[in-house]
Amino acid sequence: MSLRRLNPPTHLLRAFSTVVRFGGVSRAAEALHLTQSAVSKQIQELEKWVGVPLFERERKRLRLTPAGERYERAVRALLGQLEAATLELITSDDSRGALHLSSLPTFAAKWLIPRLPQFQQRYPQITLHFVPYVHSYQFDSPGLDCAILFGDGHWNGAHAHYLVGRQVALIAPPRGAGPEARITTPQDVARCTRLRHVTIPDAWARWSEAHGVNGISPLAGPQFDQFQTIIRAVMAGMGIALVPRCLVHDEIAAGLVNEPLPQHGYQSALGYWLCYPADRANHGTLGIFRNWLVDHAAQTPGRIAVAPVAPGESAAAGEAPPPTPQAWATAASAAP
Repeated sequence: MSLRRLNPPTHLLRAFSTVVRFGGVSRAAEALHLTQSAVSKQIQELEKWVGVPLFERERKRLRLTPAGERYERAVRALLGQLEAATLELITSDDSRGALHLSSLPTFAAKWLIPRLPQFQQRYPQITLHFVPYVHSYQFDSPGLDCAILFGDGHWNGAHAHYLVGRQVALIAPPRGAGPEARITTPQDVARCTRLRHVTIPDAWARWSEAHGVNGISPLAGPQFDQFQTIIRAVMAGMGIALVPRCLVHDEIAAGLVNEPLPQHGYQSALGYWLCYPADRANHGTLGIFRNWLVDHAAQTPGRIAVAPVAPGESAAAGEAPPPTPQAWATAASAAP
């Protein structure tokens, strides 16, 4: 069998996939800007090319054969890869083009978005497209160039550059009745309602250990799935919380929340990282965005420098191990 027969022309495959997607020749012809007769001939030509019936024809209606169903799934995937590869070629050819990124919702709203106008002003030739966060861990996806994730910097197959987030602040309601308004020593925290983040269950234990506080149950108190929600809960007087300082700096400055013990936060092993797969390390637009973002984050007051992490590097002593794929799925549904 010749190699030529194993490589049908792309326009025939496109017609086949479009007919299946739209459920018939008529609508497929409109989508392809062709006549119905032309599309029908292309389907017939493809069947002749592969020598296998792809459709069953009943009263002018088309229904995929079992072989056609299998072939369409494969063709659809291949056409998608071809489109993605072409887009990647176009956009990574130089410093112009599009960058597809994903970010944790709270971090994007509180830290990243307010800074992006500066990036747009400096690099107007680059367009940023945000991908839904649920796809952030799919480093092999052609539709994702980079993602901002929360963790210790170790994700399988990904380069990671630390941005901010390791400096954690203790925040309380600004004023009002209740023990949360009368914190003067670290030990006072033990009698307060402590809010918790679902993906960082040991935060209060780490804080207690750092400041020698006894009598705190690390698993007691209401649990939330996003830092933005926790900040709002503190503002409403529901309790106190431990939040990355980069996410709550504005609320502290505006008096919307109180930082009763400014010198009694703690340094976490977790933070926000810019991550991307190894095969995109030389991506032109990604390199520009990475350098701008890392340099911008480095200007954060009090930030502690952390070396980049390359694929395959093991976690540093004392830090959490890389998350498993199951943990990634949990984190995607309960993002900081």
